[in-house]
Amino acid sequence: MRKINSLPCFLLAAGRGERMRPLTDHLPKPLLTINNKSLLAWHLEALANAQFKEVVINHAWLGEKIEAALKDGREFNLHIQYSPEGTALETAGGIVKALALINAQDYFLVMNGDVFAPGLPMNKLIETANKLRIDPSKPLAHLLMVPNPAQHPHGDFYLHGSMVSSEESPDSEKLTFSGIGLYHKDLFKDLLIGAPAKLAPLLREAMTQNKVTGEKYSGPWHDVGTPQRLQELNAAYE
Repeated sequence: MRKINSLPCFLLAAGRGERMRPLTDHLPKPLLTINNKSLLAWHLEALANAQFKEVVINHAWLGEKIEAALKDGREFNLHIQYSPEGTALETAGGIVKALALINAQDYFLVMNGDVFAPGLPMNKLIETANKLRIDPSKPLAHLLMVPNPAQHPHGDFYLHGSMVSSEESPDSEKLTFSGIGLYHKDLFKDLLIGAPAKLAPLLREAMTQNKVTGEKYSGPWHDVGTPQRLQELNAAYE
């Protein structure tokens, strides 16, 4: 029998999806489908296969449709709880509002609900979380970085070895943040519940303290940002 994984996961699904209109006028973006399976369902199946059990999903725009589609997660052999937001609180604000539901002892996994990453090595992320727990430097975040896609050619942060920085250094490579990361709950300790807050400033502050690690991920990863991209992915994964 495989060991049940105790790492909780938080799926970000509160965005309005303006660039995906008109598809998102009547459907939340994370419920858009690739090969007849919603983006959220792709994530949930991968989590269940890696023996995750506890998942929290935030939502705002048409959030009741997310709850109606996924219910309590039993269909995926998961336990899903929801963190509704009257108005979207940005990434960090959404995480802070949901922290009590996430109930992390230390680290937890966060994934953007609108990225498509089939074959994402969830078990490796669990192993990474276990390594972070015994790391004496106590990192506050570990980010999956991907090669810069055509729509984001200049990237986000620099990866030098296993460290992520907002500043360039010799032999560093500027990559794009995948929207997938492991975070320690202490990263959010100074934020107010219910207040909008962006994630990037928190990460940049932690980077100045050498508290953000990361790795380059070269497997399939797509930011499903436009109807054309969704159409292309459906054709590719038909």
